[in-house]
Amino acid sequence: MQTKLFSIPSPEGHEAEIAQAARLLREGQLVGLPTETVYGLGADALNATAVAAIYRAKGRPSDNPLIIHVVNDIAWLDRYCRDIPPLAYELAETFWPGPLTMILKRNPIVPDRTTGGLDTVGIRCPDHPVTQAIIRAVDRPIAAPSANTSGRPSCTTAAQVLEDVGGKIAGVVDGGPCQVGVESTILDLTVTPPRLLRPGGMPLEALEEVCGEIQIDPAVQRQMGATERPRAPGMKYRHYAPKAPVTVYEGTPEATAAAIARAAGPGTGVICFEEYRDRFPRSVTASLGPVGDKREQARRVFSALRSFDRTNVKEILAQCPDRRGLGLAVGNRLKKAAGFHTVPVGSGQTRVIGITGPTGAGKTTALRELERMGARVLNCDEIYHRLLAENATLRREITARFGPVFDGETLDRKKLGGMVWQDPKALRDLNGICHKYILSRLGEEIADARDEGLVGVAIDAAALFESGGELLCDTTVAIVAPEEERVRRIMKREGITREYALARVHAQRPDEWFSDHCAHTLVNDSTQEAFRTKAQELFWELLFE
Repeated sequence: MQTKLFSIPSPEGHEAEIAQAARLLREGQLVGLPTETVYGLGADALNATAVAAIYRAKGRPSDNPLIIHVVNDIAWLDRYCRDIPPLAYELAETFWPGPLTMILKRNPIVPDRTTGGLDTVGIRCPDHPVTQAIIRAVDRPIAAPSANTSGRPSCTTAAQVLEDVGGKIAGVVDGGPCQVGVESTILDLTVTPPRLLRPGGMPLEALEEVCGEIQIDPAVQRQMGATERPRAPGMKYRHYAPKAPVTVYEGTPEATAAAIARAAGPGTGVICFEEYRDRFPRSVTASLGPVGDKREQARRVFSALRSFDRTNVKEILAQCPDRRGLGLAVGNRLKKAAGFHTVPVGSGQTRVIGITGPTGAGKTTALRELERMGARVLNCDEIYHRLLAENATLRREITARFGPVFDGETLDRKKLGGMVWQDPKALRDLNGICHKYILSRLGEEIADARDEGLVGVAIDAAALFESGGELLCDTTVAIVAPEEERVRRIMKREGITREYALARVHAQRPDEWFSDHCAHTLVNDSTQEAFRTKAQELFWELLFE
């Protein structure tokens, strides 16, 4: 097949070429299209035969769903999706056109072939005027996965599209190099709270300002299992991989550069930040751009991966940006290229950080930042409840002290609570029984994390010091906040009155007690974004420096 190249730098003055590209799409043929993220391999999303041709051209697994691209008109959202939550309209109003894909329930008009057989569809509005004009001319949504051969690094120029699928498709529209460089962020709005399925060109922090809490799907940080079904593109299969195997080094730029320099040799390719390029004189290098320029790193990451296919390198070692902003997406693409083969570079050991503080202060937000940096969070309340269900010895010991408070393996919490909350000695006895089992389990979990080579473990414990849990920690951090802020958060989170929330706050130890006992204190007294930034800076220092 002869692939026609359309050079369309802007819609103005190129109406004829836009009409030709739109005609090919209406006829059921495939056309490579520019977007702000990466080039897409476009087909009429409502034409199952045309969509099937995408899978053949890319060599794409049939259960890997596609994203449909629409114009910047809310009516198109209603046309192809159903049961749309109000948050979807707010996100579209705020971020479209732009690199945000929303997963929503699909209308029957969208065929199974497009959605990989799911009852949901990914939908987004690309921020590229040429592709917007083509979609309007077709007057139908365009399914457009990245225009690379499946598994290869995505294409950010028309030349790369021709390199991968030239001769297999009818046309390629050259709209210039992509300005973002990594695919769109995918957010599942069919669940509460919303779930991040793929980090991308829209930073998670920006979405959290609108959505509040967003859960991160485990597939962002690990390979999906063979039997797991992906809910969005890029979740399950190895992606972005050059011919040589990739290993990703995580840590501070200085530490990862030093570790790669020790490991690299003449047959090694190195993806590094611009400031460290001269550290690898015996290796073939590709620059991600400056350490502090995440936008440039996003623009360069796929070209850097592709560049080694023109060399004879036997392996590729890559520095990884931190997880703030676009760094989460760039790091995800590097790790996917590596099949999640990563090397954490920190102090050489798994750091254990104890996190404590009063309710409503923001511990959950802080712990999520630790998770993003690769630490495992151990929640002592969750461990306690698991132990009650799993450990017969613990249940017998509680029963010996407090009588028949279990119905089989189920604890009668109201009955036990009535015994301990008004009796300080009974509460001390209960804590004395439970804490030793919790500490034992914490020790086992920490040992497992060290065996896995994790960079850190966070122990989430309100009674960190009362239980002796601080003895398991390398350092401790208190999370505190002004009383009025804590009251407001507790009221919102639990739907209780101000009086009840205030009583709960006053029943706990004051902020000064937590600060005096901990090595570090994080004060949550401003915006959520400002607190996240403070937490990121402290935790990066504790884990990697």
